[in-house]
Amino acid sequence: MDWMKIASAVALGMMILVLAPRAKEILTNTPKGSASDWQAALLPLLVVLGVVALLMSAV
Repeated sequence: MDWMKIASAVALGMMILVLAPRAKEILTNTPKGSASDWQAALLPLLVVLGVVALLMSAV
């Protein structure tokens, strides 16, 4: 195994160890989404999917 691969694997492991507690804190302290929030997020996604489907059918 190349020394560069080992060094990058160690760096990745250290980064995960440093960021994991902060990610856990963020996940526990986020507000819950209401039904209107989900509808507001779903509408643009459906529009994008519709445009992509339209472009794929034109080819």
